[in-house]
Amino acid sequence: MKRRTILYVMTADTPDSQISDAAEAAAADDNRLLCLILGAAPVLPVYAYGVAPYGGMNIPDNWPEMVAEAKQAQQDRVQEVEALLARSNTSGDVQSALCVSVDFKHHVSQVARVADEAYFADNLSDTPEILRESAAGILFHSPIGFRLNGSPSHSAKQIFVAWDSSNAAAASVHAALPLLKEAQEVVIGCIDPVMTAERDGQDPGTDVAAWLSHHGCKVTVSQFPSGGLDVGQCIQDRAKEVGADLVVMGAYGHARMIQTVLGGTTRSMIEQKALPVFLAH
Repeated sequence: MKRRTILYVMTADTPDSQISDAAEAAAADDNRLLCLILGAAPVLPVYAYGVAPYGGMNIPDNWPEMVAEAKQAQQDRVQEVEALLARSNTSGDVQSALCVSVDFKHHVSQVARVADEAYFADNLSDTPEILRESAAGILFHSPIGFRLNGSPSHSAKQIFVAWDSSNAAAASVHAALPLLKEAQEVVIGCIDPVMTAERDGQDPGTDVAAWLSHHGCKVTVSQFPSGGLDVGQCIQDRAKEVGADLVVMGAYGHARMIQTVLGGTTRSMIEQKALPVFLAH
């Protein structure tokens, strides 16, 4: 996987050791690393007095200073990360976005359009709103997928593909093809497949297995019953059973709003930290 462009999504609190790890991994494969530092803009502390419509709003006098300090801190971190890339002899660029949480996805998607793959820093899970909006930016507003959990320098040898014949699953396999081709073994795992022509076919998973085999992948296909368990938990359990060090799956195969409200497999896989996972939509 040489000469690719990797988008590394992070915050100002991402440890230097993790950034250096990503930079060294990129340098080893002659890849370009685009670091995007996301930060939440200071919330405007507006105080009301009186009763509408006769009252008024009072903005603190030090508000401009608060904004300036936040911007300077973000810029200082940009320079520190640039120094880390230079020390690792890594080709790349460092960008910063200081904004309200709903705008994170727009900044992420804009950079993702000129990247081959995104990687989320581990500490993004400490800020759920940044993680959620960054995932939305990749999945719904860009042509690539993203990885989270584990080290960017780790090369997956055993990959578990959660396959359900959906467009989202197909998109994830296409986006992860460079990873799949480098793996020693790929397991196509079908959870509770519906073996009809209209759904998953008479032999679920064999079509994608044949396609991957043509690319030189060593592939096996297995069907697993969920046993009434949550599908996300079932995927994790089966992936661990086969010794997988990466799960590839489609994100939001059903209505996004339903999954956002009720949880869903995508959300559970994003929130878990036990397994590295690659998602695309």
